[in-house]
Amino acid sequence: MKSRRTLLVRTGHGSAGAASVPGLPELPADAGPDAAGPERPPMPLDPPDLPPWIPAEAPTAVLPTVPAPPVQPPVVPAPDYPEPPAEPPAAPAFRPLFTDAPGLNWAGPGDSWTRAWAAQEPAEGRPAQLSAPLPAPGLGAPGLGAPGLGASAVDQPLTVRDVELIRASLAVVEPVADRATAHFYALIFLHHPEVRALFPAAMDVQRDRLFRALLAAARSADDPAGLRVHLGALGRGHRRYGTLTGHYGPVGECLVQALARYAGSRWDAETELAWRRVYRLVSSIMIEAAEDAARTSPPWWQGEVVRHERRTRDVAVITVRPDQAYPYRAGQYTSLETPWWPRVWRHFSFASAPRPDGLLTFHVKAVQAGWVSNALVHRAAPGDVLRLGPAVGTMTADHVAGADLLCLGGGTGIAPIRALVEEVAERGTPVGAVDVFYGARRVADLYELDGLDELARRLPWLTVRPVLSGTGPAEGALTGELPEVVGRFGPWAGREAFLSGPPAMVRRGVGVLLRSGVAAERIRHDLVGDLAAG
Repeated sequence: MKSRRTLLVRTGHGSAGAASVPGLPELPADAGPDAAGPERPPMPLDPPDLPPWIPAEAPTAVLPTVPAPPVQPPVVPAPDYPEPPAEPPAAPAFRPLFTDAPGLNWAGPGDSWTRAWAAQEPAEGRPAQLSAPLPAPGLGAPGLGAPGLGASAVDQPLTVRDVELIRASLAVVEPVADRATAHFYALIFLHHPEVRALFPAAMDVQRDRLFRALLAAARSADDPAGLRVHLGALGRGHRRYGTLTGHYGPVGECLVQALARYAGSRWDAETELAWRRVYRLVSSIMIEAAEDAARTSPPWWQGEVVRHERRTRDVAVITVRPDQAYPYRAGQYTSLETPWWPRVWRHFSFASAPRPDGLLTFHVKAVQAGWVSNALVHRAAPGDVLRLGPAVGTMTADHVAGADLLCLGGGTGIAPIRALVEEVAERGTPVGAVDVFYGARRVADLYELDGLDELARRLPWLTVRPVLSGTGPAEGALTGELPEVVGRFGPWAGREAFLSGPPAMVRRGVGVLLRSGVAAERIRHDLVGDLAAG
């Protein structure tokens, strides 16, 4: 049967193939589907794609002729591109991408967590929770008058004696600030649990900030002008946490109780009065700044990630479209919150000057154990929604003076430097020279060098010098630590200097610039403790 199947497949026509097999009868010449007589049943080994019979009169198959290979390659027709329009279409008007994002994992006033706390009845021996804003400290809030003195004594201006008492008690508290901070927050969350929603779930990131900010403000109580600048920014920034005027009263009470516990023998009624007076000053400045800002801007902006570019293994350039107009200046920075770490904010500088399309660009480096930076570099993608605080910072250029500029950018600190260069170029302000020193450890870390070189080719007043401090080939870059390299090119008298990068680099750079002839009032930087961290 095997030989028969093979023969049938190979012949494919005529009955001779079947008759040549020994042991099988010959079929009539007219045998076919319409022939008389019984039809041969299919054989078990017949191929499935062939009929069980083969007509005798089937014509001989003609094998197809294989064409010779072509001498020339075939002609490919030109693509049918549409005719370009005479004028490019106008860009659509900017509209917010969304007005609400209820699905994002954020906590704050009005969310389920806060409502759950507010719904609880006050337990016996515990004060009622905040259901509405309370008066500001010193303005009639309950419990703010020192024992035996009343609120009128707290409302009096600070005296020299008050400042002395505050500094003396600070000297005792600061060595045990960690324990005082923990006690401070324990008091807040115990007596006012509804305030817990204003803080991140993991307090190791946030714990020291509020308490230490209050201590720093108290230490500068004899500098009203500086205090107003610092605390004004702090009050405006706290709006992004959902802080209300009524929250300042409970915070002040908990601050006084924590200080009383850890100031030891330096604490008495006179010291407490001094602290209540300074806290009234601090909170009044912050409340006033927050209320002024509320008249013109939201507490935060929402922004959608529209582009995410990985420049190195741990550096990403992120472009964000805010939901409404976002005012800022080149050289400033803002705070960002991701939906993956609610209430955890980190500072990042703007990497471009304000643009007509309203887009914002940031350079983010993922640092070790950095919650926000690692989320932005390794997890964020187009379509994700971030929250932005207001723009802050004083590292801005004075374009009216038209002075020559000297810029030092280390690592992702090159972001605000590039923004400053773009702003100068866009304004068309005549400048004599702009010198940019761009530092990194390795060539691969100079991720923005190509873009800066392209600007330098178009702007005759711009000079860009890469500096490498690590080992390996320099490839045309200067070698050494960035501040020292800048010092070798001095003196820099008459320049307006800008520094951005790791805190150690900025501090060393300031010393080098002072020795190189740059006036102290013309050296600008925003050395924020956690600007590049987290």
